[in-house]
Amino acid sequence: MSKYDFTTIPVREQNSIKWGNLRPGELPMWIADMDFATAPEIIEAMQQKLTVGAFGYEDLPDEYFKAVADWEAKQHGVRPDEDWEIYVTGVVPAISSIVRRLAHLGDQVLVQEPVYNIFYNSIENNGRRVLSSDLEYDPGQRQYRVDWADLERKLADPLTTLMIFCNPHNPIGYVWTKEEVERIAALCHKHHVVLVSDEIHADLVREGRDMTPAFAVTGPARSSVISLVSPSKTFNLAALHAATAIIPDENLRAIVNRGFNSEELAEPNLLAVPATIAAYEKGDEWLKQLKRQLRENFAYAEAFIKDEIPAAKAINGTATYLLWVDVSQVTEDARKLAAYLRAATGLILSPGNIYRGQGASFIRINLACPLASVKDGLDRLKRGIATYQE
Repeated sequence: MSKYDFTTIPVREQNSIKWGNLRPGELPMWIADMDFATAPEIIEAMQQKLTVGAFGYEDLPDEYFKAVADWEAKQHGVRPDEDWEIYVTGVVPAISSIVRRLAHLGDQVLVQEPVYNIFYNSIENNGRRVLSSDLEYDPGQRQYRVDWADLERKLADPLTTLMIFCNPHNPIGYVWTKEEVERIAALCHKHHVVLVSDEIHADLVREGRDMTPAFAVTGPARSSVISLVSPSKTFNLAALHAATAIIPDENLRAIVNRGFNSEELAEPNLLAVPATIAAYEKGDEWLKQLKRQLRENFAYAEAFIKDEIPAAKAINGTATYLLWVDVSQVTEDARKLAAYLRAATGLILSPGNIYRGQGASFIRINLACPLASVKDGLDRLKRGIATYQE
């Protein structure tokens, strides 16, 4: 029996990107936030803060950094020094600031396509260039792998100064092995490239091996890594605007910290501190039960697609709440398919085109919702693909 409610969708049409401005009967399963209320322990901590009644400028207490470090130790088996941590208002603002601070105009920032589309905004909107070492897709195994020769060749290019690493990977849901994380970090260090590891989905490994934080690498490569963590995806707190950069190297940490401060990204809002501390100190049981629900949702979705939508293939990911689906037998342009699905069935999902690489043959579906919604969404997907193929 679950202590928490994973069957009810909170009503939030008035303030939600996901649920606002929908046409009647539409079902949004695209943007990466959850249709579950966050842990009540977090809500209670925020409500207690509101009873203070005065909300002036704030500093970051030691308890914040201890909570982050303790959580990393408990969840991932490695504890960062609290001195390595810097508060920042979000993972994406941190990435954009780091791009501006560590890469020159015109420099190349390496990614592994298909990858989280906002990385491109952080790079290109700041006058830097995207360089991809595309992940290789094996349709038979429904899995991805690194082209190591291509990766090293592109890291060795003198114009490549940063690599943004999605760890675990969004949208494919892949959990990098410890050996892969170590190898990527070592290659970056060898070629004088800073490795920025986006670990926002780190706590959402549903099964199998756990993820390896970049700050956990050993040897000289540790001086070239930055981990970015946040409770936002884990606990459905995207609007909290709270994250932490974990940077073992003192000099690199000072450079990044100067960027965060000069760009006014280092001051917490009135709820960031108590909510983060409550999430990390009291949210463990809620997360365990969330993962149980996600495993049930994914098992249903994968079986349904296999049995009912033979033209599609679910990819074998074990992290995030986002299902990456190969629709190459249906379309060469997932954007057209996504537009059709919305018009014909009301199902809203993410076309893989936005993640670049070979993403135009894929769609991404958010399964962080009650099982009833998963069933509804997949019924619509089945119906839509059938009529699209006609």
